Amino acid sequence: MHYIKKRLSPPYPVDSGILFQYDAPSARQVNLAGNFPDNEWLKNGDNVDVMYDNGMNGDKVAGDGVWSIVKPLPKGRYEYKFVIDRNSWLKDPNALDSISDGYGGENSVLIVK
Repeated sequence: MHYIKKRLSPPYPVDSGILFQYDAPSARQVNLAGNFPDNEWLKNGDNVDVMYDNGMNGDKVAGDGVWSIVKPLPKGRYEYKFVIDRNSWLKDPNALDSISDGYGGENSVLIVK
């Protein structure tokens, strides 16, 4: 069976912040990592910006493989990735823009207006 990733919306504003979503059905943990003021690419460990697939915290359906987090962010330009199971740093396939990460990969770009 060939698995096709769900097409999700790019990060968008909701009542309490910006909703980020990532489709990773086999993941045990997903984190949002980025140059956000309280995150700094998870420099303080993987208990920061943990995403959920439990039907809460911005997640719509528990157990569907779509991990979500609502992050309050001030206006600005941010670069981010999703970290799957503490070791795979992946760009957002649904992001509207990306930029070189300086290490041969790409960071997703989000502009909060």
